[in-house]
Amino acid sequence: MTVLDSRPDVPGDPQGRIINPMEGSEALISEAGVSMAPVEDLGAGRGPFWLDDWLRANATDVLAWRRHIHAHPELSRHEFATTELVVTLLRSVGLKPWVLPGGTGVVCDIGSGERCVALRADMDALPLTEATGLPYASTTEGAAHMCGHDAHTAILLGAARALAGAPELPGRVRLIFQPAEEVMPGGALDMIAAGALDGVERIYGLHVDPRLEVGSVGMRVGALTSAADLIELRLTSPGGHTSRPHLTADLVHALGTVITSLPAVLSRRVDPRSGTILVWGAVHAGQAANAVPQDGVLRGTLRTADHEVWTALEPLVASSVESLLAPTGVGFHLDYRRGVPPVVSDPESTALMRAGVEAALGEGAVAPTEQSSGGEDFGWYLEHVQGAFARLGVWSGPPAPQSDIHRPTFVLDERALLCGVRTLVHTALTTLA
Repeated sequence: MTVLDSRPDVPGDPQGRIINPMEGSEALISEAGVSMAPVEDLGAGRGPFWLDDWLRANATDVLAWRRHIHAHPELSRHEFATTELVVTLLRSVGLKPWVLPGGTGVVCDIGSGERCVALRADMDALPLTEATGLPYASTTEGAAHMCGHDAHTAILLGAARALAGAPELPGRVRLIFQPAEEVMPGGALDMIAAGALDGVERIYGLHVDPRLEVGSVGMRVGALTSAADLIELRLTSPGGHTSRPHLTADLVHALGTVITSLPAVLSRRVDPRSGTILVWGAVHAGQAANAVPQDGVLRGTLRTADHEVWTALEPLVASSVESLLAPTGVGFHLDYRRGVPPVVSDPESTALMRAGVEAALGEGAVAPTEQSSGGEDFGWYLEHVQGAFARLGVWSGPPAPQSDIHRPTFVLDERALLCGVRTLVHTALTTLA
């Protein structure tokens, strides 16, 4: 089973840049083979010879897999067809993948030996409607790959099949195709519970970054992302007429108190260097202008760049909410949902991955990158084993516009797919050497 793109000349030019996304047709699963325009391999000739040979022969397959997954996105914990595609492509080169009990998520080992390094990709799409106009745009209403997980999956598939064809490996490489990264607390916990990290000494992953030019990989030692928790606060009141607020508990006033005061309290109780921020995203209460409502709800996200602060936030929020609401007389129920920890790359794993990037793409390929306030459940893996996470440049460079992830218009330079394959292969080889 392979993936067929029925138009060999669109979209893009030999460098992989989008030229006219309105032309062409969607990618399809077919037994007929792959017919696509090739893209430039920015790491060509850097070896090892078997990787160069594999990419020369199969680069268009990697692009076609990504386009097929892009055209057929699946939301978190519903990645059944994507899982089936991954399993089929791995089995076709003699590998023995196994699927998690829930039916989504794949684990597979390549090679032999006691030492084992893991490579991870996430597979789920976002609940968005795509607006790119690409010929292989989403065919699923209300779902789209606007965070690049289609690319992550295709890259790991390429690395897997290339490694499967290597003459010899210095140890085992474990492939982790993970579901449900986009929902908290994340599908990484499912993979860990299923034993995906058993025997693994280090784990690595990539995430597309449209702020970095293709051919570059952003890396840093320490925290790369932030912890992200969800807060839902439900308030109750006897209700009443707005002309007599002294005879009831003014629920809207209480909501306003928490909305404005809780972020301020946290800013004084938490080290400001931790990058801790609470932002409200939804508030609902009442219907009539002259009636004090009986119930209301407030929802938001609390993020921090500091792991120690993250562990202390839940009790701090609970005590602060209680103190703020005590004078108002309203009842409340706080639902604090811990999300994901920060992704913290340790120095040794980062150095190994940096060496892998330089071997794959050249010494100038490593780029500095900043810690973001976004969350990423790769951090759960790093609670158990050492590892590193990096940002893969997918921007075509000037004059192409930069389109951020999680937007309906997000597109990427497909040359980055081959850069990703080379990066993961070289990182695994460097770590096992």
